[in-house]
This record gives sequence, structure tokens and C-alpha cells, in this order.
Amino acid sequence: MKDFKSDFKIIHQKERIMLVLMIINLLLAIALAIFSLIKLNPDTSVIKVGYGDIGGYRDGSWTDLIVFPLLAILFGVLHNFIAIRIFHKRGAGMTKFFLIVTTLLIVGTFIVFVRLTQGA
Repeated sequence: MKDFKSDFKIIHQKERIMLVLMIINLLLAIALAIFSLIKLNPDTSVIKVGYGDIGGYRDGSWTDLIVFPLLAILFGVLHNFIAIRIFHKRGAGMTKFFLIVTTLLIVGTFIVFVRLTQGA
């Protein structure tokens, strides 16, 4: 825990771009979590839960979409801790790359969720 605090202080003081990327990741993840929790509709029995190129949309229950808020928590919180650990082990360049990839994963997850909730 001591390493996390000291590394975060270094990030806060010297690596502003990395701090901005961490904040963007957290805010996008919170937005994804809120949006996906609002869009979960337990009243419906069958909804679209997946898409495949061959079979088209796959039906399932609304509980299958609980994975999206869980992904948001994983991306927002755990990936920021992993980023601090990567900064400690590998440096600023690798950490920025990791945070940019995480941001793209959050945006991709958001797009997939929107397409699934709008239906076929």
C-alpha cells in the first residue's frame, strides 16, 4: 500500500497526462455502470444478450446483462490500480498505453451494450 501512495504522488506531481487518463477511465466506467444499470429491465423476460455474425442476435434473460456493470467496475477501479502497479514496474510509457487500451475497451463495451439494448 505504501508503494501505491508514493507512486500515486509521483503520478500526481509529474505525470499529468497519466492522471488525466486515469480520471477519464474512472469517469467513463462510472458512466457505463450507471447507464447499464438504468437500462437493465427486469420486467422483460427475453432480451438480446449477444450478437454473432452467423446466428444474428441471441436471446436471453436480463440477468445476462449484469456483466456490463461488473465490467464497468473492473475497468474503472481495478484497472487504475493495475496502472499504478505498471507505472511502478515499467514506467510511464507502458502505463499510458495500458490506460488508452482500457479507455478503448470501455468505449467498445459501451457501444456493444447500446447495440444490444436497442435490439435487432
